[in-house]
Amino acid sequence: MNLNEKAGILIEALPYIKKYQNKKVVIKFGGNAMGEMMHVIEDIVLLKSLGIKPIVVHGGGPEVDNEMQKMKIEPKFIGGLRYTDESIIKVVERVFNEINNEIVSNIKAHNAKSVNANGHIKVKQKDEKLGLVGEITEIDKDAILNLVNRSYVPVISPLGKGEDGKTYNINADTVAAYLAVKLKADKLTILTNVDGVILSKKHVSHLNFDIAEKEIKKGNINRGMIPKVEACIYAVKHKCPKAHLINGLTQHSLLLEIFTDKGVGTEIVQ
Repeated sequence: MNLNEKAGILIEALPYIKKYQNKKVVIKFGGNAMGEMMHVIEDIVLLKSLGIKPIVVHGGGPEVDNEMQKMKIEPKFIGGLRYTDESIIKVVERVFNEINNEIVSNIKAHNAKSVNANGHIKVKQKDEKLGLVGEITEIDKDAILNLVNRSYVPVISPLGKGEDGKTYNINADTVAAYLAVKLKADKLTILTNVDGVILSKKHVSHLNFDIAEKEIKKGNINRGMIPKVEACIYAVKHKCPKAHLINGLTQHSLLLEIFTDKGVGTEIVQ
C-alpha cells in the first residue's frame, strides 16, 4: 500500500470518527470470535482513544462446552439457547468470570481503563424448559453509565440475578441488544464467526425485519444466528440507530465496519 492509499483510508475514516465521537457503542464478541481476541481488543482500545465510548459484552459458548465436556455433561440447546441447570450454571459462572477478567486485563495492557461490570442485570426465568436461563427485567443503567463517564470500558458477562437470588444464564446477544437500547447507544455491533447473514449461499449486506423473520421461520436463518438477528431487530426497533453482524475472525473488522463507507457484515434495517 502506498502513502496516497494510506492517506485515503484516513480521510475516509475522518467523518465517521467525528460522527461517533462521544457516542456509545455496544460491542458483543465471544464464542468462536474469542480466539481472535487480541485484534478485537486493539480495535476497542483504538475506538476509546478516538473519543468513542465502547461497552463490551462477551460470550463464551465454546469455552463452556469444553468445560462441560471435561465433566462429561452433554450440552443441550433449545431454539439456539443453552439449557442450564444448577450444575451447568456453576460452570458458566466460572468460565465467564475467567473470560471477563482476561478481557479487562488485555484492555488494561493496552493502557486503557477497564473494569468487570457484572451485577447490574436483573432477570426472571425465561422458560421452565430452559432451566436457569433468564429474561432481562431490569438493567442498572446509571451504574454502567457512571463507569463509562469515568472513562472505563465496562466488560459485562451475560449473567443476571433473579428475585429468588439465583444466577441465571442469558444469551449474550440479547444482553448486548438490551444494553444498547437502555444506554441509548448509537450502534450495536455483534461479532460472530461468519461474514454476517448468508442466504442462498450469498452474503446479505442489508437485511430488513420482514425478510429476517420470514427466513427464520423457513429455517434459513438458524441455530446460533437466530438470537443474533433477533437481538439486532430488537435494538433497531427500540431506536438504536445502527445494528450490525460482522465476522470477528476478520482482522480489524470492527474498525472496517465503523470507519469505512462500504463497511462489512450485515446491517439489520427497518
